[in-house]
Amino acid sequence: MAALVATRFLFLVGDTLSIKKLPKISKSASFHKSAYVLNQFGITNGPLTLKSLGFKDGNEATTTFEKSKVRQRVSTLQVIQGQVEEVKIKRVNVKPKAVAIENPIEIESAPFSAKSFSELGLPPLLIEALEREGFSVPTDVQSAAIPTIRNSHDAVIQSYTGSGKTLAFVLPILSEVGPLKGSPVDNKDSGKKTDVEAVIIAPSRELGMQIVREIEKLLGPENKKFVQQLVGGANRSRQEEALRKNKPVIVVGTPGRIAEISSAGKLHTHGCRYLVLDEIDQLLSFNFREDMHRIVEHVGKKANSGPAHNSETAVKKRVERQTIMVSATVPFAVIRAARSWGRDPILVQAKKVSPLESVSRPPGPVNLSPGPNPGSDLQQSNAVFESLPPSLKHYYSVSRLQHKVDTVRRCVHALDAKTVIVFMNHTRQLKDAVFKLQARGLVAEELHGDLGKLTRSTILKKFKNGEIRVLVTNELSARGLDVSNCDLVVNVDLPTDSVHYAHRAGRTGRLGRKGSVITICEESEVFVVRKLQRQLGVQIQSCEFVEGKLVIQEEK
Repeated sequence: MAALVATRFLFLVGDTLSIKKLPKISKSASFHKSAYVLNQFGITNGPLTLKSLGFKDGNEATTTFEKSKVRQRVSTLQVIQGQVEEVKIKRVNVKPKAVAIENPIEIESAPFSAKSFSELGLPPLLIEALEREGFSVPTDVQSAAIPTIRNSHDAVIQSYTGSGKTLAFVLPILSEVGPLKGSPVDNKDSGKKTDVEAVIIAPSRELGMQIVREIEKLLGPENKKFVQQLVGGANRSRQEEALRKNKPVIVVGTPGRIAEISSAGKLHTHGCRYLVLDEIDQLLSFNFREDMHRIVEHVGKKANSGPAHNSETAVKKRVERQTIMVSATVPFAVIRAARSWGRDPILVQAKKVSPLESVSRPPGPVNLSPGPNPGSDLQQSNAVFESLPPSLKHYYSVSRLQHKVDTVRRCVHALDAKTVIVFMNHTRQLKDAVFKLQARGLVAEELHGDLGKLTRSTILKKFKNGEIRVLVTNELSARGLDVSNCDLVVNVDLPTDSVHYAHRAGRTGRLGRKGSVITICEESEVFVVRKLQRQLGVQIQSCEFVEGKLVIQEEK
């Protein structure tokens, strides 16, 4: 009984309590003059609305939310007073004290889609920049992600490739840092800001440079210095000089180069507010392990990281880094990383925002290599769920190995595809395939990591401009290659698993456009296609090319 009274006494006066002494309280809560608890005090968890993310709903009388990005709090004076009276019966005299109790978002769906960016609370200058670039209506994933991030929640953003995930994390960051964060009057002194406030990590140079281009378009030519790319393969000394001279607020780069410049003391990110990990499932691979460890440890700090301090000054010095992870597919490794690196992260999908705990079992991609794989069908799940553009059509065609490249030519003509990406698994095979396609009258080029930076940039520019019809590449381009008008993807070699298939297929059908994916396989590989079909939850139809037309075959 004495222990119970002492515990309640400490709860009321707002001192620091051990989590073990309060088993019903969320383990993620910390107690510094305020208590953060779950819903045993009558706080209800309803479906997510703009109101629950911090925005007013014109049809309801709602609590006024401050525009500072603090979490939604609920006053529970009456509940606490009730507890005080109960304690007084046990002859313990304490004064009633109101405690702000945080209501963590525990929701299952987000039944709204914003009709304009202004509904999402973005500043006027940023909305003007979006309109200048032709963006007027946010996509479903942007409608869900932007309010979530702007209200200081860590997030895992999962949506199919081409659904607008880049702007989903770029826009809330630009609404808080840089020259577009407020009105022109508010931004008079924005140029004086010298600290890096956002670090965006991408697994490849192409994806990193694409993100930089998107940000530069919104910032405009006069403000390009506010973003700096730090990617491998470029001159490091020039990058360090640009950091010193331009003092950017947003840095975008690859793990190796960011870690390299950081360890040399030329990149200071301890006060960083945002850490974005794009294509997080790739960043968790073994090759990036050491660099990612340094980045996560040095870029900002989680609000609950570091030793606990009782003084208010020490608490104020903490940096509440927001960690945002992004990918078209979320295998269970990403869930583990989000729980470890983030702070109560939320899973954000198109029209759906839910607690990360809703991913209840390890999904993971199925290994599609030949051989027995017991229980593989049981692993069908969230790793690739909703990771494919909805308007795609999927086919497979059986061909002998030596005839595969000619089958590519036939399917290009049968579908009258103007912009085609062909995937192969091995770099050494690309040149031979390009030679055969060119000999058959198609304008084709190869793209891979062994080419120089200038050569790669030139080929990509020509391909996007329509000067190259067929781009033959390897897995390098499955991530980050954004060609909005690509209408056909061809797999000459089978992808290693369903996740890689999803990323390859996502090069077409972007932002609601139509597209086709054709996988060319040998007779002995058909079972792999059927495994892909089960894993992805889509129909991959058998087809052949007869007299310049695609003919769908009935399955035996």
